Amino acid sequence: MNSSINAVLDTGSELAPQPAEPSSFPAEHTHLPPEWRTQARQQKQQARFRFYAFGLLPVAAWGLLSGITLALPDKPAGFIEEWPYTHEFGVTALSFVVLWAIFTVLASFRQLPPTLERINASFRYVAPWLVASGLIFALWELLTAKLGILEPPFFAPPSSLFDAYINDYARLADSAYNSVKLLLEGILWGTAVGFVIGVSIGWSQRANYWIHPVLRLIGPLPPTALLPIAFVFFPSSHAASVFLIALATGFPVAILSWSGVASVNKAYYDVARTLGASERFLIFRVAIPAALPQVFVGLFMGFGASFVVLIVAEMMGVKSGLGWYLTWAQGYAAYASMYAALIVMTIIFSSLISLLFTVRNRVLVWQKGTVRW
Repeated sequence: MNSSINAVLDTGSELAPQPAEPSSFPAEHTHLPPEWRTQARQQKQQARFRFYAFGLLPVAAWGLLSGITLALPDKPAGFIEEWPYTHEFGVTALSFVVLWAIFTVLASFRQLPPTLERINASFRYVAPWLVASGLIFALWELLTAKLGILEPPFFAPPSSLFDAYINDYARLADSAYNSVKLLLEGILWGTAVGFVIGVSIGWSQRANYWIHPVLRLIGPLPPTALLPIAFVFFPSSHAASVFLIALATGFPVAILSWSGVASVNKAYYDVARTLGASERFLIFRVAIPAALPQVFVGLFMGFGASFVVLIVAEMMGVKSGLGWYLTWAQGYAAYASMYAALIVMTIIFSSLISLLFTVRNRVLVWQKGTVRW
């Protein structure tokens, strides 16, 4: 009996256990059937081709950018014979090309450590964006500095951003610092007051009776419409701007906090009261934690509104900040500085939103597996 079973296994009949997936075996394993070895080898070649495609396409796009910047001369436009920092911009693009190419080649020929492998995976993920950005910068440089189709001062080449960041670094950095300081001050006040108001009217019928009508009247009013009144009633433009940013942030936080507390399942309160929970316990350990998902939605909406109010307030009355910097650059027709300030503004605002998402993910760790914005 045993000999017959061994004979069947040795001949490779259907009773012998079969490997689950041919792709899970290296192509060089000779004990696999020939067609499986061929399939595994083809998959390995396809993976290598995809790796080179994602690795070398950014090299081609940014190589095109560096070639256009360094090889083609600038076209004179008015009083501008040659745009500043053109050579430096081209060398920077070329340096990126060299570093990316070296990393791609090394990663394809040897096994990377786990940390570098994670970085490599991240780079492969953003490779299409790198290709798109390289082509956009190349087209931008070609249409402005090289061909002069988009004429200054309204259209400046990307190399002119180097001039703004290097020669006007002090003013731009000071404006960014003052904007972040003013924005965070208003957001903190608005979040704190809005959260307290939202929890109060969601928990207390008496607070709801008095505060809800006020929110319905003042909340829909755009905070920017209150700019003239705020600058009159507050002792300084800084205090008025903090109030307007806090108002823009606080209204959605209050509404969503109220909605979150009011929509908590009443069975949670009944169970907690049965176990002897106090009123304080019900508020801080039941109502608020259950309402946190909607509170973060209100914060997200408040952040977007506060960004708008910040820039408008700085353009209208505050004497420092990125909004003021945009107005100043426009007055001097320094459009390259305007573009540089817009890029800084984008980085700051998107970083704050990313920070909010990070805090949300840590606080709401129990929400794993749900669809999030």
